[in-house]
Amino acid sequence: MDLQSLKNILKLLSVIGIGVGLFFTIPVGVGFIYSEDIGNFFLFFVGFLFLNFAIYLSLYRHTLKMSVKDAILAVNLIWILLGIAGAAGLYLTSNVSFVDAFFEAISGFTTTGATIYSDIASLSHTTLMLRSLMHWLGGMGVIVLSVGLLTLLNPSGSLTLFKSESTGISVEKLTPKIKDTAKWLWGIYIVLTLIDALLLYMGGMDSFDAINHAFSTISTGGFSTKNESLAYWDHNYFILWVTTIFMFLSGVNFLVYLRALHKDFDGFFSEEVRWYVIVFLVLAGALSAMHIVLGHDSIWHSITHAFFTIASILTTTGFASINYASWSPEAVAIIFVAMYIGANAGSTAGGVKVIRYVVLFKNLFAQIKQNLHPNAIVGVYIDGKRVSGKILGSVSGFFFIYVLTNLLLSLFLYAKGYDFLTAVSAAIACIGNIGPGFGHVGPVDNFAFFSDVEKIVLAIFMIIGRLEFYTFIVLFSREFWKRF
Repeated sequence: MDLQSLKNILKLLSVIGIGVGLFFTIPVGVGFIYSEDIGNFFLFFVGFLFLNFAIYLSLYRHTLKMSVKDAILAVNLIWILLGIAGAAGLYLTSNVSFVDAFFEAISGFTTTGATIYSDIASLSHTTLMLRSLMHWLGGMGVIVLSVGLLTLLNPSGSLTLFKSESTGISVEKLTPKIKDTAKWLWGIYIVLTLIDALLLYMGGMDSFDAINHAFSTISTGGFSTKNESLAYWDHNYFILWVTTIFMFLSGVNFLVYLRALHKDFDGFFSEEVRWYVIVFLVLAGALSAMHIVLGHDSIWHSITHAFFTIASILTTTGFASINYASWSPEAVAIIFVAMYIGANAGSTAGGVKVIRYVVLFKNLFAQIKQNLHPNAIVGVYIDGKRVSGKILGSVSGFFFIYVLTNLLLSLFLYAKGYDFLTAVSAAIACIGNIGPGFGHVGPVDNFAFFSDVEKIVLAIFMIIGRLEFYTFIVLFSREFWKRF
C-alpha cells in the first residue's frame, strides 16, 4: 500500500469515526438522564473522539482522492472498526465478554438483529440506546452519511464510495452531486423515523421504547427493548400495524421517495416496487390463510401477526410479534421463502432483493425463448429498458455466491454439531442480515450458545452479507493488491 492510499483511508476512517463518535453522545446523554453508571463508557467516548480528531487534524492538509481500490478497502475496514468501537461500548455498559459484544455490535451496525443477550429487559437504558443507535446508523450506511454531510470528498470519490456501500443492481444518481443525494436520503430517513416514533408513542409505547423501536424499524434492524420483542404488545394492534407498515415502507427503494420529492412518482409503479408489493401480499395472504385454518386465533389476530411476520422477515427486520416457529410446517416453509427473498434494492433491507429475482426469472424466460427461436433477438427488459449483459452477469454471479456462501456457512455450523434447521436458518439469518431463524435461533431464542469462534465467523458473514459479497471477495484477488 502506497503512502497516498494509506493517508486516504486513514483520513476517511477518522471522519467516519468522528461522525459516529458524535452520535455516541446520544447514549451518553441517556445514561446521564437515567442516572446510570457510565463513567467508563464516557471515558471511552472521549478517547474515541480524541483519537479520531487527532488523526484527522494530522491529515487535515491532505487532499482526499479515493480510487476504487482505496474505497473498497476503506469500506471493509470501516465495518470491522465500527464493530470494535461498538463492542467497546457494549462491553463497558453491560456484563458480556468482548467477543459477545463484538458479535452484538456487528449485528447492530449491519442491521442483522441477531442478539446474544438472554435478558434484554435487564439491560441499562444506555446499552439499549447504543444497540438501537448502531442499527440506525448502519441502516442507511455510514459511508452515505459521511458522503452526504462532509464536503472533503471529491465527486468521483464520493460516487465511488456510494457505489461500494449501496445495495442492488446499480446506483441511480438523482442529484447533480452524490453528497446532495445522500443528504436527501438521510432527510427522508430521519423524517420516517420521527413519524414512526410519534405514532408508536401515540399507540401506547413510552418515549424511550418508541424511539428505540423506530430506530430499529426504519433501519430494518430488529433490536428491541423487550425480551419478547414486539410480542410484548401482541394485542396492541395499533402498534403492530404501525410497525408492519413502516417495516414495509423501509423495504422500498429509498430513491423512489427521493424521486417523489422531485415530483417524479413513476418509481412507485416500477417493476421492482410492483413485484415487492405482490410478493408481500401473496406471502402474507398465504400465511394468514394458513394460520386461520390451522390455528385457533381470531381471523383479525391471525391476519395481523401474519402480515407483521412477513413484513419483518421479507424486509430482514427480524422483529417477532409471536413465536412463528411453533406454527405449522407449511407456515414455516412460507416464512423460509420470505427469508430468501428480501425487499427492494436501495432500501435498508438485506437479502437477495426482489429486483434480482425479477432479472433472474426474466433472463430464464429469455433463454427458453432463445432456444425455441434461435434466430430471434431476445433481451431482458426492466421498466422498458434493456438490461445490459454486464448487469445480467453480475446478478447471476451474486445469486450463485449468495447460495454458495449460505451452503458453506450451513455446512460449517452443521459440522460443529448443530441440527440441520438451526445451521441452515442461522446461516441465512446472518448472511441475509435477518436476525432470527428457526431451531435454536428462533424468534424467542438468541445466539448466545454459539462458541466464541463461531460468533466471530457469524459476525464476519454478517459483514459479507451487508456488503453484498463482491466488495469483500475482491480483497482476495491478487489483482486487487497488485498496486497496493
